[in-house]
Amino acid sequence: MLSFSDRLALAIAEKRTPVLVGLDPRWAQLPVSFTDGVGEPTEFDFAEAYSRFCHEVIDVVAPLVPAVKPQAAFFEQCGPDAMRALSGVIRYAQSKGLVVILDGKRNDIGSTAAAYAAGLLGRGSSPWSADALTVSPYLGDDSLAPFIETAKERDAGVFVLVKTSNPGGKLFQDLIADGKPVYRHVAEWVESASRDALPPRSPNPYSCVGAVVGATWPKQLAEMRQTLRSCWLLVPGYGSQGGGAKDVAGAFDERGMGAVINNSRGIIFAHKKPEYAKFGEKKWQQAVEAATLDMIDALAAETTAGKLR
Repeated sequence: MLSFSDRLALAIAEKRTPVLVGLDPRWAQLPVSFTDGVGEPTEFDFAEAYSRFCHEVIDVVAPLVPAVKPQAAFFEQCGPDAMRALSGVIRYAQSKGLVVILDGKRNDIGSTAAAYAAGLLGRGSSPWSADALTVSPYLGDDSLAPFIETAKERDAGVFVLVKTSNPGGKLFQDLIADGKPVYRHVAEWVESASRDALPPRSPNPYSCVGAVVGATWPKQLAEMRQTLRSCWLLVPGYGSQGGGAKDVAGAFDERGMGAVINNSRGIIFAHKKPEYAKFGEKKWQQAVEAATLDMIDALAAETTAGKLR
């Protein structure tokens, strides 16, 4: 199997776009065809609806984008049946040729971190089979080492939180320590770990160790691209959180590579947005397609991702 970094690069090149579609199913926002006739939903109802909805989103976006990002929390909150549905969503997306980044933001110390890594990371070599996983750095380097080692062994990837898209992230991430913000300390460590993970003589400049940097901080995002030279950047915050194509321009290298830009609600629930209201509830998949194509075009017009075309 190709390395995670090579698989992601190949998928982006083949689809000619860095768009990443987030799979964040929420009962109240599903098209009515998924909830009609259901009174108080049971765990089984959630699982069935979320599974079918995500499968049908994947059917639309698989020909258009390189990757999807299921958010584990929306499945976890609905119980064991929904967690089995998540497992099925991961495998279905992979069967459609998509790279799957599981958004779980896991971490712990020692053997617990190793257990998370063993259980979640590795297509075909772990129970959850994720191609990559988001992880938190705030338990230190010994907590990240098991994820990175497992990723290298299993041709998987990890994305370490560096500068998150939420407004409250600055409370701790922007604190000054030894003359620079905490997020810069994290970024420098992640870049060092990423360089160490690069295969010898690899033509791909990016390793299996990536970073999460939000679209809602455009200045810092461009700054992080210069620091995180060996890292794929996973960029949340596009769309519903306020980030736009111009805001993410700094995430890319001169070839239009090096980053994937996530859009969740703005794509999967596009039928609820005024600009796509013409499709209505019955044609919600057409709204998903239109929103995806619009994002692809916007990134191509406003960033070096246009060079992928």
